[in-house]
Amino acid sequence: MKKITNLLVLVLIGFIIAYFSLPVISYGFVDTPIFLIVLLAIWIVINKPFKANSTPEQIAAHLRSKEIRVPVLIIAALLFYMIVVPALTSWALFRSEEYRDLIGKVEIGENLSTHMAPISIEKIRVVDQALANLLGDKVLGAQPALGSQVRLGTFNIQKVRNELYWVAPLLHSGFFMWQKNSLGTNGYVMVNATNERDVKLVQEVKGKKVYVKYQSEGYFFDNLERHLYFSGYYNVGLTDYSFEIDDDGIPFWVVTKYKKKIGFQGDDAVGVVVVNTQTGETKEYSIADAPLWIDRIQPDQFIEKQLNDWGQYVKGYWNFSNENKLQITEKVSLVYGEDNNSYWYTGLTSVGADEATVGFVLVNTRTKKAVWYKQSGATEFAAKNSAIGKIQEKRYSASSPIPYNINGIPTYVMTLKDDGGLVKMFAMVAIEDYTIVGVGNTLRETLMAYKNAFNMTGNKLNAKTSAQKVIISSVVTRINSDVKNGNSFYYFTVKDHDNIFIGSSQISNLLPVSSVGDSIEISFDSDTQGIIDISSFKNKSIQK
Repeated sequence: MKKITNLLVLVLIGFIIAYFSLPVISYGFVDTPIFLIVLLAIWIVINKPFKANSTPEQIAAHLRSKEIRVPVLIIAALLFYMIVVPALTSWALFRSEEYRDLIGKVEIGENLSTHMAPISIEKIRVVDQALANLLGDKVLGAQPALGSQVRLGTFNIQKVRNELYWVAPLLHSGFFMWQKNSLGTNGYVMVNATNERDVKLVQEVKGKKVYVKYQSEGYFFDNLERHLYFSGYYNVGLTDYSFEIDDDGIPFWVVTKYKKKIGFQGDDAVGVVVVNTQTGETKEYSIADAPLWIDRIQPDQFIEKQLNDWGQYVKGYWNFSNENKLQITEKVSLVYGEDNNSYWYTGLTSVGADEATVGFVLVNTRTKKAVWYKQSGATEFAAKNSAIGKIQEKRYSASSPIPYNINGIPTYVMTLKDDGGLVKMFAMVAIEDYTIVGVGNTLRETLMAYKNAFNMTGNKLNAKTSAQKVIISSVVTRINSDVKNGNSFYYFTVKDHDNIFIGSSQISNLLPVSSVGDSIEISFDSDTQGIIDISSFKNKSIQK
């Protein structure tokens, strides 16, 4: 009877431990043996406790008893399983090829710019995660009653109906706020990644209030991780709890499901679990079947580890000379490609190198398809320093560079911020040659400065793109100048064309002396939208 009572006590204790620690009960996770060792130790204590003031002989006899010996042997076996088995099954010395291949086949791409669609400056990302946090806090600060009850969660970037947004949930600010708001926190914040003035606090979708009931800051079974664990996900690895909204604006938690592919190591995504933030309804999808609105299935930390392993074990485990070894330059960043899909982007550099890259990698955030573009260039760190160096007297800091196709040239675009985290200027740096830099107070100024810097190099970079230069000859119908931040820009229209063209005296010294009626020849990029920046200018009425 006593043993039955003790067993019930052990079950209760086991439930309490599982309730708080949520151990993954599966091969490859050390949670399992640790959980069992703790239970066995408790079982020994409650069934056969050591007596006070026991002599060494009594302790030895106590340990030899059947009630103690069997649990101790099981504990020893579990320790062997937890310490020795991982070393034998996961050590790269024996399985370096599997570590290298975990990323999958890395394809070779022709040119980075061919993957990224030409983009108008209105679509360039100018809001990073840090600025999104500042703008989100400002929205909450405008509503003191709400701001005292909730706090902002982590902003994740995603496309919503083809527009790029940073999205973050409202989370409980503490236990008493959770207790007060039994339905959950009401809403989330959206910050347009291309327009810092477009900040929304979304609390209703299609006339219905939206709530984030299940969240990491929830208590008891409102806690997101605990909700999933006791919904049947106690035997699988779950990570990367990302807040995303579908195209209708309904919020969900997107959680990556993963397995250990190399013994106790080799974390690899195999699907996602989608949780409705309000109802707690869960749906599981394979990678192939995941809804299209889900941008990220592959966690960034998985991709970084797998890319580094791929570069590390290029010649197996024994490669002390570091021959052909590669490593990523910085943490991966999420970008969007020509096909409108999202990718993890990073540079690759030789082990031991600092500012130069041997190429760039794009990894699909859903399928994990990796493409290596073998072209030399600057690391993100070097590009940031180059941009900051242009305005070093202002002591601004640079945001993380985002790669774009600017007029056929792979280009890092970044914002330059003051000590308060506010955007003051913009910078464009050629990935292939970080000495080609354009800095300006607006994106248009920056683009023009960047084009001028590029033109002054004699086009030594080989732009490979589908975009072509357009050359037209026409007559000026209107022209005016505008001075911005000490720089003169000339806006003009020409006969038989509806566009407005813009250029500076750096393009041509004849722009300031041109007038209505002059015959001119201009060239520009065919992929430019809106107001067109010219690349060259000739005045035939002056140049005879």
